[in-house]
Amino acid sequence: MERTPKLFFLCGKMAAGKSTLARMLAEQGDAILLASDEWLGRLYPVEIVDIPAFMKYSTRLNETLTPHICTLLGRGLSVVLDFPGNTRRQRAWFRQLLDASGVDHELHVIDASDAVCKRQLHARSAGFPEGTRWTTDAEFDAITAYFDPPSPDEGFTIIRHEAGAGGQE
Repeated sequence: MERTPKLFFLCGKMAAGKSTLARMLAEQGDAILLASDEWLGRLYPVEIVDIPAFMKYSTRLNETLTPHICTLLGRGLSVVLDFPGNTRRQRAWFRQLLDASGVDHELHVIDASDAVCKRQLHARSAGFPEGTRWTTDAEFDAITAYFDPPSPDEGFTIIRHEAGAGGQE
């Protein structure tokens, strides 16, 4: 029986619950999960010190993985990308993958207020060592300033999720 591959990707503010949702989608869809935080953490453990460095190394990672992801999709395997899709530029990479592979897709958008995200960020960061990156309200605010939710003209099939007090983490 031939499988119909699908590309799943996500959009949501920091600590909205994207990684939790990505794991759930991968399990439910019998899909391969690729997570940018894992790749970047292993490839560039000390280089990502600010937002420009994150953009530099995440762009390099995306360019490197593009042919691999297209091969997986071309072989009938669904892929869940736990990569940020929080700006038009980031989502343009997803569009490139779709155009190259011709597969169906779902863009899962987690709608969450800043207060919910900060609460989840604090809970997630509680056990981290002092000075761990991307854990403070100021860092959340700096990163969230770039957040640009998807619009209809981008042409994605959007599935919305509401994050709340008991929402995804």
